[in-house]
Amino acid sequence: MATIEKAAVIGAGVMGSGIAAHLANTGLDVVLLDIEKRLADGGVARQLKAGGFMDPAFAERIRTGSTTDDLGLVADADWIIEAVAEKIDIKQPLYRAIDELRKAGSIVSSNTSTIPLQALIAGLPESFAADFLITHFFNPPRIMRLLELVSGHATKPEVTATIRDFADRELGKSVVTCKDTPGFIGNRIGNYWMLVAQNEALDLGLDVEEADAVISKPFGIPSTGIFGLLDLVGIDLMPTIIRSLQNATPPGDAVKDYDAEPALIARMIAENRLGRKSGAGFVRLSPDRKSRDVTDLKTGDYRPQQPISSKSLDASGGDPRALMEHPGLGGRYAAVVMEKSLAYAASLVPAIADTPEAVDEAMRTGYGWKLGPFELIDRLGAGWLKARLEARGIDVPSYLALAAKKGGFYSVVDGRRCNLLPNDVVKPVAQSESVLLLSDLRLGRKPVESWEAANLWDIGDGVACLEFRTKMNTCSPALLDAIGKSLERCKADFRALVIGSDSPVFSAGADLRIFLETLEKGGSEALSAFVDLGHRTFKEIKYAPFPVVGAAAGLALGGGCEILLHCDAIQAHAELSIGLVETRIGLIPGWGGCKEMMLRLSASTAGKRGTVAPAIATFNLISAAKTSASALEARKLGFLKSSDGITMNRNRLLADAKAKALALAQNYVAPEAPSIVTSGPSGTFAIHNIVEGEALAGRITAHDRVVGRALANVLTGGPSADPLKPLTEDEVIALERDAFIELFATPATQVRVRHMLATGKPLRN
Repeated sequence: MATIEKAAVIGAGVMGSGIAAHLANTGLDVVLLDIEKRLADGGVARQLKAGGFMDPAFAERIRTGSTTDDLGLVADADWIIEAVAEKIDIKQPLYRAIDELRKAGSIVSSNTSTIPLQALIAGLPESFAADFLITHFFNPPRIMRLLELVSGHATKPEVTATIRDFADRELGKSVVTCKDTPGFIGNRIGNYWMLVAQNEALDLGLDVEEADAVISKPFGIPSTGIFGLLDLVGIDLMPTIIRSLQNATPPGDAVKDYDAEPALIARMIAENRLGRKSGAGFVRLSPDRKSRDVTDLKTGDYRPQQPISSKSLDASGGDPRALMEHPGLGGRYAAVVMEKSLAYAASLVPAIADTPEAVDEAMRTGYGWKLGPFELIDRLGAGWLKARLEARGIDVPSYLALAAKKGGFYSVVDGRRCNLLPNDVVKPVAQSESVLLLSDLRLGRKPVESWEAANLWDIGDGVACLEFRTKMNTCSPALLDAIGKSLERCKADFRALVIGSDSPVFSAGADLRIFLETLEKGGSEALSAFVDLGHRTFKEIKYAPFPVVGAAAGLALGGGCEILLHCDAIQAHAELSIGLVETRIGLIPGWGGCKEMMLRLSASTAGKRGTVAPAIATFNLISAAKTSASALEARKLGFLKSSDGITMNRNRLLADAKAKALALAQNYVAPEAPSIVTSGPSGTFAIHNIVEGEALAGRITAHDRVVGRALANVLTGGPSADPLKPLTEDEVIALERDAFIELFATPATQVRVRHMLATGKPLRN
């Protein structure tokens, strides 16, 4: 396969600039061109504001220019991506100009979502067609995992393989192979679902609140529901998208059954009520900005938003099948939308994709559905859905009828997930050898150990994987106990341990409710015992006689961060959000976080103001409760070491962590306990000055001041510390524990903790 080291993007709109930014995230040199250079510059500025770059400094990797003066910059690009207006009379002349300049073997792709590949390359040289394909990104390109890949009959296999591999490993995409059909997979089904959900809600006269609640969580669809999603996409954009799909699809396609622009939508467009981009759509902030108004679907006027009220939703308990069977308005709405949408998806295979898994993956990663259409059908029951369609007079797709006869679209055969194909063949779901998912292991085996709060899996080659399974993977006594037991088991039977899972969250930290209940029932002595259990457990991780690697993804906050800091190494997903956030609830890190960050930042601040610099750097990090917006920022902040790895594709994280663990297992020697040099009174004085300055400026509250001074005491070794007499880990841990327990006993901290438990938001008091 070819190597991609430089890329060019032509078209600096929302999609083009987003693609360029994400290419820069991978380390590529990128050229971004538009009709005028100022438009390309604006595209970079847009992505800096929108967070398209994992590090703002990556914007420097993009060179901007105009297609008039600077098209020659694409000459040495390995991959050239066209993201201009969806008009073939604009695209084809651009392709001819590119073809005259590009180097031999360079790959050219279009980000189109509406124009067939064969139409794009009609009349162009065969050599161009051989290097051309469609790479359809979803917005925003950094965040949305789906990349739809369409190859033509003339596209060289190695071109497709190169882009597939690069998009998978370097861009972190879930690459789904699509047929060259209108809308491909995601937008063909997703737009139809949106069209049905919009128009049926209008016809039935639902409230916005009920429609969004009914058509979201019960089916594993994002909480935006339909009208929240329309506001996000742009109300004026949807009719254009739908008309394009209606014009492109064959006669009789169900998408033609609905009006692309109902009267209410036309009115809202005329009144500039276009959604979030205009500040008002189906939902807007009230004039006093203290509440929200919603559009009354019957009158078209705004009214105050009301609490969700749905007899169907309440009666069904959120179960999708019970909801669709309920005779109430919400149930009837759920039934018509989901029956038609699922039947439509079943009617399109194999026309748009060869397997149900390709469709499900596209909807999971492109539209955020927890279950794809075929997984939803299996959950509802293929036979049940078939009977529902027949009763409603809707044609039953032959593929759905086959699944009803066979018991569903998916099955498990010899421990592997398999899908039923339209030709009545059962075939294993394709999976890369370098992808390791516990959900796949679970199909054919059981954990080697299972406890209340965790499972221990054998992931091969002498490596175990500890999977947390508390709510949000929070740290509880049961989880700490499971960690200790897993370490003991690994001593006997494994070479290394990975801590991680398929979960979108590594760990949201300590279970605050348990901390609060422990204090209320047993007082400071009981709380001290819980804190000591955490310290002992995390020290066991650090000094285990085998390597421990943390596979970190999603959130790793508070105690979750502290677990990772005690691992030998971290393999982080690129979108990791990690931080020590205890000060938000009036506490300091209590399980070694202060100590471990001091050790890390001592190395990075070596030679700067002696022993005071590490203490100040650690204080600034912890007191501000800084969290990373990416793994790359986590490395800058000091949570990740330069030797820690970063994985772009979430599905590859456990496999990469296992590989790192095996590499460390070669001649592994556990670390020696460090001596910790603290700054003593001079550092305490310096940090107290910072705290008092922030208090005088009104940037921190009275209790923030208390927390800050307690943190300063830990980081500087206490008032009697001597820089010439290093402390042991246990001595610093004792300072941490005492400060943590003392702060937790204060009424102000307990108020913050209760507020966080009740609202999920921090309280400033």
